[in-house]
Amino acid sequence: MRGFSWSRTIIYGFLFLVTLAVLIPVLNLVAMSFSDPERVSELSGLGILPKGFSLINYEIILSNPLILRSIGNSIFITIVGTCLNLFLTAMSAYVLARTDFIGKKIVLVFLIAIMVFEPSMITEYLFMRNLGLLDTYASLILYKAINVYYLFILMRFFKEIPMSLIEAARIDGAGHFKIFTSIVLPLSKPALATLTLFYGVYHWNEYFRATIYITSQEKWPLQVVLRQFVVTQDNTTMLQGMNMSPELLASLDFGSLQAGTIIIAVIPLLLLYPLILKYFTKGTMDGGEKD
Repeated sequence: MRGFSWSRTIIYGFLFLVTLAVLIPVLNLVAMSFSDPERVSELSGLGILPKGFSLINYEIILSNPLILRSIGNSIFITIVGTCLNLFLTAMSAYVLARTDFIGKKIVLVFLIAIMVFEPSMITEYLFMRNLGLLDTYASLILYKAINVYYLFILMRFFKEIPMSLIEAARIDGAGHFKIFTSIVLPLSKPALATLTLFYGVYHWNEYFRATIYITSQEKWPLQVVLRQFVVTQDNTTMLQGMNMSPELLASLDFGSLQAGTIIIAVIPLLLLYPLILKYFTKGTMDGGEKD
């Protein structure tokens, strides 16, 4: 019994139950998407094994030009938007955290006011319309190009970098740009990875403003198409532009098609996590200083 702890056992048991509560619905969707359309009704809400096996749902989804176009739109918006977010947020955080300039306190108060008092949806729409950004990708990419909350997180991280490193670089003749790119950014990989995850998930999952700003169907991101198909039950959107025989159309199970569409929308996020999680375990100053 040495090393046994009731508190640890209870915590592990609770976390295991939470994991099951999250994982089972996802596995159920996967099972439904791979099930034979004629046997989907046999699958219960807790079933995680497909009934039969068929790829017809993914064949239909990935042969739909609207789906393929929306996936490309979401990838473009997410990559460009996240890179712009990181670039602007990192530069702003460095200026506010590591430099002194006239009016710095006023700028910080202004940023806090923006974070607390966000503009209304009508104000945002009118602003986008006056800039001529309606029905463009820029309306989704430029919105919250700098998230003030994330900006303060990165500022706090930059302030934890020892001043001795920056002073040593200045003695060697490094300017602000050199210090920023060669010292601050490499030592801030965990924070930048975290913001990459936050910004990337935000852009990939954005649908509300896309439904307002984007009017052309060919510019819809994946989440808007997913909402049309899953939430509003607009089955004509899924079958748009596809030539299918009446027999195949009659054999389809739209619940399975919805499940397959959801899985396709989730896969990029699942691929993103392993790529950046490795930075979470690294300390800020790993290799930065030696005693």
